[in-house]
Amino acid sequence: MTTNKTMFAPASGQAVFDRDQGERQLALEYLAEAWNVAEEDGVQSAALAHASLFAALATFVKMHGDEATADLMELLPDRIRSGEYNLERVLQ
Repeated sequence: MTTNKTMFAPASGQAVFDRDQGERQLALEYLAEAWNVAEEDGVQSAALAHASLFAALATFVKMHGDEATADLMELLPDRIRSGEYNLERVLQ
């Protein structure tokens, strides 16, 4: 598998994930490759992002149930605001 451009690389070499980093990074590489192929085929980034969120949430609901997934999603606003998902942030 070759991934020339990945939008999911950790910022400044820092790990995005605290647990199971290796497997999650590998999963991100697979997703990045599929994402890149879809963009090359003309699929818009926003459509890919919406579809990815839907697929991720549906998977979490299937694995953990509605309440646990909702509880997890309640944590996201603060994490987003703190820049955890900003791939261009600079960590000092």
